[in-house]
Amino acid sequence: MAVTAGSDRTRLVVDGAKVAGRVALAVSGGYGIAALVTAFLSVALPLTRSEAVTTATLLSFAVMAGVVVLVFAMRSLLQATAAVLSVALVLGAGLWLVAASASP
Repeated sequence: MAVTAGSDRTRLVVDGAKVAGRVALAVSGGYGIAALVTAFLSVALPLTRSEAVTTATLLSFAVMAGVVVLVFAMRSLLQATAAVLSVALVLGAGLWLVAASASP
């Protein structure tokens, strides 16, 4: 079976869409998870408010980089999406519980 120029272009478009999807997931998912981690740690860390916020913000940069690596290391875009959504769901639930118990 001969490979035609049309199928090469189609493959390039599909591969480009997969990479674009991973980039979009890495940027948006990384930002969202980093924001959730920052909020969670700002409330949960047993430090003064300013120290907790500073520590959480510094850690969020490492978290964002980790999410980007995770998204591109996963075997498929669907698995990466499921992993990012699962982590975000767990962090959101944790933040909700910690914030509910911290408020007077």
